[in-house]
Amino acid sequence: MIPPDHTDDGAPDSTVALDRSEAMRLLAGIDYGRVVFTRDALPAIRPVNHFVEADGRVVVRTRLTSRLTSAIGADPGVVVAYEADEIDPGTRTGWSVVVTGLARPVADPYRVARYERLLRPWIAATMDTVVEIEPTIVTGIRLVGAPDIPGPPAPPTLSPKADNHDLSR
Repeated sequence: MIPPDHTDDGAPDSTVALDRSEAMRLLAGIDYGRVVFTRDALPAIRPVNHFVEADGRVVVRTRLTSRLTSAIGADPGVVVAYEADEIDPGTRTGWSVVVTGLARPVADPYRVARYERLLRPWIAATMDTVVEIEPTIVTGIRLVGAPDIPGPPAPPTLSPKADNHDLSR
């Protein structure tokens, strides 16, 4: 890992930059993330599961009719980003990794069959296309937590299931 940056008073910042190998190791240790691509000249984001090859290629499965597949099919050298993280909001610790690179459909039937075994769809839909992302830029940070800040406690947050009858008057 790269040593943390320091603030003017010498205290460490709350993030530490990860080197490429550590970022890829963390990414390979988690099964899901988000792919970012361009849809009608605007950013689009889709959650997907992934597999990281030993050479660093990030592989995802999708549907032939998906927006991601359409974007990649229209331009075989399309640049995408892939982001995954593991963050504990209670301790304010964790990590986040972003891989940016060219996305291409995988056509080799042996590789496609392998990825179909390794990457099970999350939803009941046919995932008939395999896409690989060749990492050109790999960045990552480790969140080392923020120090406690003195002051009044934060207001309580309502459960998503709370309704107006649960609020105190």
